[in-house]
Amino acid sequence: MLTVELESPDEASLKTHADLRGCTILEIKPQQFSLPSFKQKNKFPVLMFSRALLSLVSAGMSLTETIDTLAEKELSSANRKLLESLRTSLYQGKSLSVAMQSFPDVFSEFYVATISASEHTGSLTEALGRYVRFQEQADVIKKRVISASIYPVLLLIVGGLVTLFLMFYVVPRFSAVYEDVRGEMPIFSRLLMGWGQFVSAHAMLVIGVILVAIGFAVYWLSLPASRAWLMKTIQRIPAIGERVRLYQLARLYRTLGMLLHGGIPVVKAIDMAKGLLGAELQTRLSLAVRDIREGITTSQAMDKYQLSTTVSSRMLRVGERSGQMGEMMERTAEFMDEELAVWIDWFTKLFEPLLMAFIGIVIGLIVVMMYMPIFELAGNIK
Repeated sequence: MLTVELESPDEASLKTHADLRGCTILEIKPQQFSLPSFKQKNKFPVLMFSRALLSLVSAGMSLTETIDTLAEKELSSANRKLLESLRTSLYQGKSLSVAMQSFPDVFSEFYVATISASEHTGSLTEALGRYVRFQEQADVIKKRVISASIYPVLLLIVGGLVTLFLMFYVVPRFSAVYEDVRGEMPIFSRLLMGWGQFVSAHAMLVIGVILVAIGFAVYWLSLPASRAWLMKTIQRIPAIGERVRLYQLARLYRTLGMLLHGGIPVVKAIDMAKGLLGAELQTRLSLAVRDIREGITTSQAMDKYQLSTTVSSRMLRVGERSGQMGEMMERTAEFMDEELAVWIDWFTKLFEPLLMAFIGIVIGLIVVMMYMPIFELAGNIK
C-alpha cells in the first residue's frame, strides 16, 4: 500500500483530488497554527545550471567532466554538495535523470522527464536548449507584470505615506487649533477633527492596533488556504479572472508542448503538467484526461471542459491532423502570451491615471476638510 499526503484549502477539494487520483482518505488533519517562516531558503538555480550544462556539453565536454567543473566553481556549500552527489551517481554508472530523481525538491518531475527522454534519443543538448527557451518564455509575462506593477505600487506607497502623514500628524494639530470652534464646523470637518483628537490622546494604542493588523495580514497571507481563497476571489472578477485563467492555460500548453517534443505520451504529459493549474482547472484537467483515456481526442476533451480558447481549439485540431501536437501546443502558448501582453499594456495605461486620480481625490478631500472652517470664517468676515 502506498501512502501519500495531499494538501488542499478545504475538505471538499481534498475529497475531489483524492477521488480523481483513486485514493482513499485515511485521515484529515487541519493545519496547525504556526508563525510564518522568514528564513531565506537556499534554492538550487536550475535554469543557470541548465545553461551552464548546455554550454559545456555543447563545447565537447563529457557529462561527468561538466558536473565536476560546475561543482568546483560553485560557491554555495549546499549546491556544491548536490553537484558532487550527481557526479558520484554518474561515476557509479547511473544516468543523469536517475541521479536527479534523488532530489525531487530541486529537480521537478517535468525536468527529470525531459532529461530522461533526451537520454533515450541521444539529444541532451537539444533538450537542454528547449528547456532554457521554455523557462525564458515562461518568465516573459511574469516579468512584464512585475514591470507594469512597479509604478502603481510606488504611487500607492507614496500616496499612502502622504495620507498617513496628514491623518496622524497634520490633522491632530489642526484639531487643537479648531477645538474652540467645533460646533461651527461642517459635519465632515468635525469628524476629521475628532479623529485628530483621538489620535493625539491615544497615539500608542493606534500605533499598536496598526502593527497588530499588519502582522495579522502577513500571517493570513502566509496560509495556503488564505492564498487559495484570495485567488478564487480574484478569479471571480470578470476581466481579471479570465486573464488569470489564460495565463495558467498558457503555462500548461507550453509545458505540454515541450514534453510532447521530448517524446512523452500526451496523457503522461498532462499528468505531469497538472500542478501548474489552480484547483478548479486541475479538476477539469483530470476529467479531460479521463476522457482522453477513453478515446476522445485531446482537442475535444480540452474544449469540453473549457481548457482551451477558440483559437487554441482549432490549432489543436490542426496538430492532431498533422501529427505535430507539440509544435501546436507551443504556438498556442505563444498566441496566449501575446494576447496577455496586449491586455497588460492596455490595463496599465488605464489603471495608472485612475490610481493617480483616486490618490489625489483622497488627499484633496482631507486637505479641504481641514481648511473648511477657515473658508467659512473668511465668508463670515465678508
